[in-house]
Amino acid sequence: MTIKTKVGVVGASGRMGQMLILALAQSEHCVLAGAVDLSGSALLGFDAGQLHGMVTGVKVTSDLSQGLEDVQVLIDFTRPQGTMEHLKFCLAHGIQMVIGTTGFSEEETSRIQEAAKQIAILMAPNMSVGVNVTLKLLALAAHALNEGYDIEVIEAHHRHKVDAPSGTALKMGEVLAQALGRDLKTHGVFARQGHTGERDPLSIGFSTIRGGDIVGDHTVLFAGTGERIEITHKSSSRSTYAQGSLRAVRFLAQQKTGLFDMFDVLGLN
Repeated sequence: MTIKTKVGVVGASGRMGQMLILALAQSEHCVLAGAVDLSGSALLGFDAGQLHGMVTGVKVTSDLSQGLEDVQVLIDFTRPQGTMEHLKFCLAHGIQMVIGTTGFSEEETSRIQEAAKQIAILMAPNMSVGVNVTLKLLALAAHALNEGYDIEVIEAHHRHKVDAPSGTALKMGEVLAQALGRDLKTHGVFARQGHTGERDPLSIGFSTIRGGDIVGDHTVLFAGTGERIEITHKSSSRSTYAQGSLRAVRFLAQQKTGLFDMFDVLGLN
């Protein structure tokens, strides 16, 4: 009999939270053991699987102590402020974390890195297996196309996304910059307006689209003379993020401390 890892989900009534709950109900290796949401959530007091017509036996609560009492790993796709509060709780109670939240400040990222000395944390801007394979392909392409090609990162998400560029787009930029021996802080261009002058050949440009219910599209354009190369990943369902998160949970079950990413999970480092 397989011993399942007990998983908690915060933001239980959100789009990602519900996808995680559905994935956990179907998992052979993990089980939902806690569901937490904000105090104003309409799901409070109800079974976490109610919106899917399922009975999980786990009721949604706004109390972290109650909701995460029996949890080994917490999956967090909320917002930076909430994630930092959840991090405090997990540190105090020895709960590991899978963090898919994006938009952290440098100071918040440092706090996560420090916490990973005491608990195992996996943090990635995108949990999709396909996206992480795409990141590896981008590193290979950038290494080969390091001269004579202008690089642009174009991303599109739904109207409700609050940070821009997306964490995935920024990660793509970091991978590209590292492969090219550049610093994204110096060479990243995040806005263009007015008389900008000629494009700096060393720059890495970013364009952001927000609209409708787009789950997540990312394209990196390598524009050379006489040809263009585009590497694109498109998400049509959040289920890819959920399945990747459960792979991350299974990986963390073998760790005691440390900060990891999806490259560690997939053996791509």
